[in-house]
Amino acid sequence: MKILLLGKNGQVGWELQRALAPLGEVVALDYDGAPGLSGDFSQPESLAATVRAVAPDLIVNAAAHTAVDKAESEPEFARALNALAPGVLAREAAACGALLVHYSTDYVFDGAGEDFRAEDAPTGPLSVYGVTKLEGEELISQSGCRHLIFRTSWVYAARGGNFAKTMLRLAAERDTLTIINDQFGAPTGADLLADVTAHAARATLADASLGGTYHLVAGGVTTWFDYARHVIEFARVRGVAIKVAPEAILPVPTSAFPTPAQRPANSRLATSKLQQAFGLRIPDWQAGVERMLTEILPN
Repeated sequence: MKILLLGKNGQVGWELQRALAPLGEVVALDYDGAPGLSGDFSQPESLAATVRAVAPDLIVNAAAHTAVDKAESEPEFARALNALAPGVLAREAAACGALLVHYSTDYVFDGAGEDFRAEDAPTGPLSVYGVTKLEGEELISQSGCRHLIFRTSWVYAARGGNFAKTMLRLAAERDTLTIINDQFGAPTGADLLADVTAHAARATLADASLGGTYHLVAGGVTTWFDYARHVIEFARVRGVAIKVAPEAILPVPTSAFPTPAQRPANSRLATSKLQQAFGLRIPDWQAGVERMLTEILPN
């Protein structure tokens, strides 16, 4: 089997290089491409030519415009990367019979209420990022190609920057920390995303009826405040130098940190459809975060 992976150097793309390798030959590209091939999502027709040249059985798109606040000031560029380019990939996947795997986001919802959202819940994005990611989903669904769309949230990885690393740096420098405590979601590891993707793609290639949209996030729910406290105390117990005292980590509302893009307050995504369809058990968010911390913290 031949696999075309786009966005290979992102957090999810890096883990996908590992997870997809046992399935077949992986042609992995980033925006700068490779000789004769393009991974530049701002040039959608060159992407189309790349799909035709590779003739893959499986296309996995881990590329996107993920600078949520910046997207507010460059909506057309965000739309090109998050909607139009995935639409071109879907068109080419339909033409060559490939399965397309694409990642979407909790930002397609309005974040109202406290319920876990199912895949068929009404959407209502609050930001340019959310609007363009939803349009990408729609273009893929309308293309008629075989596809898997995974909506996820609060993605982190040991490689590169992440929220936990930022909190540990600040906790070592400051006497007090203020962390948002009214946004709810599940920190989700790029390794979990990659491993489930490989499993689900293999199953869907064998049984096309499994295709569709799924929510793929770690189990449980937390806030950025409780996430930060968990990270800092995990590190403190392991002897990491932490300056801030536990009682000096303070909860604040989202309004304390105004941003150009509005964040959904409720990013709870139900994963029962995914678990039932593919025979999976999704671990709680703490397990993945602690594994990542064990990897990055000094011995």
